[in-house]
Amino acid sequence: MRRILPTLLAGIGLLASSLITAAPAAAADEGGDAPPEQWRSYWVDAFNEGIYTPGQVSTLVQDALELNANALIVQTSRRYDCFCDRALYPRTDAPVAPAPFDPLQEIIEQAHAAGLEVHAWVNVNTMWNSTTPPRSPDHVFNQHGPGAEGADRWLNKKADGTELQGANAYVDPGHPDAADYIVRAVRSIVSEYDVDGINLDYIRYPDFNSRTTHSDWGYNEVSLDRFRQATGRSGVPEPDDAQWTQWRRDQVSGLVRRIYLGMWEADPQARLSVNAITYGFGPQSVGGWESTRTYREVLQDWAGWLDEGITDTVVTMNYKRDWNPDQARMFDEWTEFLADEQGERQGVNGPALYLNGIEDSLAQVKKTLEPTAAGNTAAGWSGYSYANPSMTHVDGSPQDRAEERRQLARALTEGEAAPFAEAAAVPGMPWKETPADGHVTGELALRDGTPLDQAAVTLQPLTAGGQAVTGRADGTGWFGFAHVGPGVYLVRAELPSGVIGAPLTVVRVREGAISEAAFPGLVRVR
Repeated sequence: MRRILPTLLAGIGLLASSLITAAPAAAADEGGDAPPEQWRSYWVDAFNEGIYTPGQVSTLVQDALELNANALIVQTSRRYDCFCDRALYPRTDAPVAPAPFDPLQEIIEQAHAAGLEVHAWVNVNTMWNSTTPPRSPDHVFNQHGPGAEGADRWLNKKADGTELQGANAYVDPGHPDAADYIVRAVRSIVSEYDVDGINLDYIRYPDFNSRTTHSDWGYNEVSLDRFRQATGRSGVPEPDDAQWTQWRRDQVSGLVRRIYLGMWEADPQARLSVNAITYGFGPQSVGGWESTRTYREVLQDWAGWLDEGITDTVVTMNYKRDWNPDQARMFDEWTEFLADEQGERQGVNGPALYLNGIEDSLAQVKKTLEPTAAGNTAAGWSGYSYANPSMTHVDGSPQDRAEERRQLARALTEGEAAPFAEAAAVPGMPWKETPADGHVTGELALRDGTPLDQAAVTLQPLTAGGQAVTGRADGTGWFGFAHVGPGVYLVRAELPSGVIGAPLTVVRVREGAISEAAFPGLVRVR
């Protein structure tokens, strides 16, 4: 695996004292000791009750406290809409309480007052899922969906030409304008709201593939043209073409990198978490990480993102039935892989409450918190979802589901052996609280603004023994290197044929800061 992160100082990273004192659920005990660090949360989806009214928010917060949770992952953008008022995404059409009620603002105020963190859950590549278009004319589906043409059409497309899967429409992450919109929309939430983090969902290519060994998606014409320009190839690649597959996977990783560094610039303490696919058996059974369906079929390299340090927390969607022997084995394998793979970042195990009874969910929590053979333990647990806390009454009456929520809370918190009997704090992020490294970003474009899409950029330390790393500019010309050691670096751009100008610049990297690499005056000669 790629590893460009420097070794972080051991022992750094208790939660900031202000966070501990602000959180009643994580207050120090009578002896003055800090609570243990262990992530505990619900995913709160926005297709069900939880955040539609101030009263629902109050109930949600109280239910989280009864679970001894310390965080909530709250769905803020489902399909390029927003359960909020102050973001690039337009306000949702869902029947939430009317303005001035702002669902995200309300949950932040109530949850923070109770000592709970709030992480805004954003669906990245799901454009729309209804035959009725959204009301807002600014919605991406109305601007860049089936009615758009040429480069304005952001729809993902399968190799057979299919764009809609039923009523589901998806965005192609290989389209530069779409990726740019996503980055700006996420950053708008971080800038406008006091969220503790962003949680990315559907940060991958879609399902509905003909085989589990490859993705059929990514055939938006703009994406295909970019691939041809990058490789010098012609024609249309097959879905299982190795070069095409890696190019598409790189588009997702590049988007994560840009979101991560964009968030760092807006709020260096905001956490980026990603929802991670765990289809089928784990890497132990299929021949390694690169043979998993996650890596091959939906092109999501979340293990690589942990390794590079461009996500703070991976939350696995480890949706398995504990009462099914094969699925129980899948759960165990992915739980072990996550704990051992998290490295210098954090891995949170996310079981599906709706696929299990209360006792099965309790068993999965206990498995999550057990050390692996290598002595590693996941950073915590997130239950999917708040709306359906067990399999018994999925989508049943609110009263039945509320009672199951109480039963789950009792099972996890009551008794000496209960895994959540004592309060815990959200794990700290030493790489952000006391950073030992910095970052480099820049834009590679002609003087007239034309981006040098996919031009190689190399970061070379000007110190003995330093190792160079190479990346590429994306479709907007942006490039970035995360978590590089302090020092002076030479940044070298590989200019395309016909482009002249200074291809070299020097930057100084400082701890915790983003250094900008500029290439002014580039022009194309004819």
